[in-house]
Amino acid sequence: MTDSAKPTLLVVDGHSLAYRAFFALPVDNFSTKDGQHTNGIYGFLAMLINLIKAEQPTHLAVAFDTSRKSFRTREYSEYKANRSETPAEFKGQIPLLQECLAAMSITVLAQEDIEADDILATLAHQGSSQGYSVLVCSGDRDTIQLVNDDVTLLYPNVQGVSQLKRYDRDAVIERYGVPPEQYPDVAALVGETSDNLPGVPKVGEKTAVKWLNQFGSLDELLAGAETIKGVVGGNLREHIDDVRRNRALNRLLTDVDLPVTVDELEVQPMDAQAVRDIFSRLEFKTLIPRVAELAGIEQQMAAVTSAAAVSAPTAREMSAAEVAAWLAEAVGDVGVTIAVDSTLPSRIGLAAGDTAIEADWSEEIAAAVAPWFSSPAPKVFSDAKPQVKALRRAGLTVEGLAFDTIVAGWLLRPSFPDKTLAHLVDRYLDETLPEADPSQLVPETEGATPGQLSWYSLRVADALRADMPASVAHVLTDIELPTLLTLADMELAGVAVSHAKLSDFSTELAARADVIAQDAYATIGREVNLGSPKQLQEVLFEELQLPKTRKTKTGYSTDAGALADLRDNTPHPFLDQLLQYREATKLRQIIESLDGAIADDDRIHTTYVQTGSQTGRLSSTDPNLQNIPVRTVESRRIRAAFEVGSGYETLLTADYSQIEMRIMAHLSEDPGLIEAFNSGEDLHRFVGARVFGVEPEDVTSQMRTKVKAMSYGLVYGLSAFGLSKQLRIEQSEAKTLMLEYFARFGAVRDYLRSSVEQARIDGYTETIFGRRRPFPDLGSPNRVLRENAERAALNAPIQGSAADIMKIALFEIHRQLVADGMRSRVLMQIHDELVVEVAPGEWDAAERIVQERMAAAADLSVPLDVQIGRGDDWDAAAH
Repeated sequence: MTDSAKPTLLVVDGHSLAYRAFFALPVDNFSTKDGQHTNGIYGFLAMLINLIKAEQPTHLAVAFDTSRKSFRTREYSEYKANRSETPAEFKGQIPLLQECLAAMSITVLAQEDIEADDILATLAHQGSSQGYSVLVCSGDRDTIQLVNDDVTLLYPNVQGVSQLKRYDRDAVIERYGVPPEQYPDVAALVGETSDNLPGVPKVGEKTAVKWLNQFGSLDELLAGAETIKGVVGGNLREHIDDVRRNRALNRLLTDVDLPVTVDELEVQPMDAQAVRDIFSRLEFKTLIPRVAELAGIEQQMAAVTSAAAVSAPTAREMSAAEVAAWLAEAVGDVGVTIAVDSTLPSRIGLAAGDTAIEADWSEEIAAAVAPWFSSPAPKVFSDAKPQVKALRRAGLTVEGLAFDTIVAGWLLRPSFPDKTLAHLVDRYLDETLPEADPSQLVPETEGATPGQLSWYSLRVADALRADMPASVAHVLTDIELPTLLTLADMELAGVAVSHAKLSDFSTELAARADVIAQDAYATIGREVNLGSPKQLQEVLFEELQLPKTRKTKTGYSTDAGALADLRDNTPHPFLDQLLQYREATKLRQIIESLDGAIADDDRIHTTYVQTGSQTGRLSSTDPNLQNIPVRTVESRRIRAAFEVGSGYETLLTADYSQIEMRIMAHLSEDPGLIEAFNSGEDLHRFVGARVFGVEPEDVTSQMRTKVKAMSYGLVYGLSAFGLSKQLRIEQSEAKTLMLEYFARFGAVRDYLRSSVEQARIDGYTETIFGRRRPFPDLGSPNRVLRENAERAALNAPIQGSAADIMKIALFEIHRQLVADGMRSRVLMQIHDELVVEVAPGEWDAAERIVQERMAAAADLSVPLDVQIGRGDDWDAAAH
């Protein structure tokens, strides 16, 4: 029988490959709304689907371990004793994976007292002896011994399970220098770290292979051990018992009494309903069609999916008068979807209860819905901001914004927010939103209409509300939704920017970069690409023989931080030139992105990203205004290009002084910090006097710098090592500084400790206003993940509260300016700074509103100090 005519048996090591998948996929990106981690299950199933599709097995089984105990641990109690505890995030995934496999009609095998490898070995032995072509898929190298003319091993690479290397007999010999049946002999001599089986000291793979080829077998090698000279010979003779034990333990059983025969492992039809149920419960919607296609059950899957889904109502087409009448009778929340063509509305869809309506946008429709949009009637959107902007361009005002599903979903899952309504429908309704394929000229599937989208938005809103704690609901209603409306107006207003100033600076930077590059080439004696990490590695570490930086996948790091450290420790002219060149080119890229974003009205209209951070801070894009450098000569040149616009008098800038430290004082209730802020003294001078035991007037600038770095560093979990590196002082001095600091401000230490411990109990941190940030990794057995989570948890309540306060100030200022009928308007919110464009004659009123609203944005135990500046451009208005 030819190989192509043979049936194919595929046997898979379930536990080992699921564990690899767990570490290959990020934990935070794979969890259900109930908090069950699923990355190991998802990675394994994705691999298995690809494997079945590629290999087309006729017979299939997946084997699992039942526990860490087996006959091998009875024979050697230290067997696998070095393995760390199973990560908490992985626990519970194996039973769910087995449930998935059962739904796919795949046989799962597990047996007490033996390992999955022994099941694989038994099936491989039976399959090859019965005329099957056998494929063994495992991440355990012990299975190499199973390879023969009829058995091939599929072994995952180091990155996970997405790529499998094929080991037939020739491939094993090429890789290890011995045939497959002798690989366990090599492992017995070298030892198996993963199984806690120590080998012969100083004997590596090459030596073991040389000996086996010389003596012919392990038994003959051990019998002739006396003839091997040198240290390794002595080590071999001393550890012969270890070698024999290793070989006995790594020999896989081929005669396990299994409850099924190979013939009974024939691939069976999958249960479409069962697959859909478990995959939907685990939120694996993208895998459902892949499994259906694999099993040829697309029609059955479509039938059960459509039966389970709730059909959206057909939206009724209405005239302007009918829409107005419908809105007049609507009670409670109304779902709203505005289809936008370029920048203006093109179609409107509305929904209430089980009814959906829609109409093409027109002047008549605009007039009919304008009174309702400006009323307090509750409106539910999905991704409201671009729709609100389109309505504003059409002359309509939006009031009564009651819910935005995208913003609400982000508040519930800030670390991995759902980006679209389709994602939310998938997660919270367990349904599939009808979407047309944008790649098809004539889509096979019609997408949901605006009216139907509004209906889905209402249902998702109900599901999100059910999951939302009261404090988070407060953040949505009282902070995020008012901020959204304010941001829409800010984006529409834009900020005036001088093309001439940016262009001149860009030309200057290009010339500067060219001069620096020529100097750098002269220093090393040749031209290189200063933007190429590979070429820089050759210059720095091979030609100049500079100390190597931290190791990366592509060599040694050449990023700015690594090069700055290298320059400080090992000065060299080329390093100075390289860093100067990078700074000039980086600034030029920033300037060009800004210049290219200037619109026809000579203003930049950035887009503020409300759901882009986990702490609640805003960011911006197209262009990014947050990456403009702060407090450098170059940043002042860039900021000077942001000018007061035509018809306005001046710019006003405002920000909070030391807001994070004020929040720290409030949250920690530290009497020393509270006294410092309430007395009006310079904070860092006050703290320096306490820490160093001197009068405030005797605090030197160096002392002030140290305590400032300490104060802000504590908020971000700075260690003594980090502080010493930042201040360039000895680690012992940094540790003493921290001890002295905590001796004077003990409540700060107590608060920081207790906040992390409370987050460990709750699973999340909370801001002053109730914004939550989940931290599942606080309980992780992975030290790196856990410590990263601890540092982030220190900072989250403080930074998140600062973000909340800034948002409250932002929309309260906007509201007051509008309520007072003023033309002055807020243009930008960058980091902790607001920029207001002030109309002629309105300075006094605008300054008073900004000062009062910012100071009253939060009721803290210390005052919120607001600094205000004025000028014709952003730089001149600095304070």
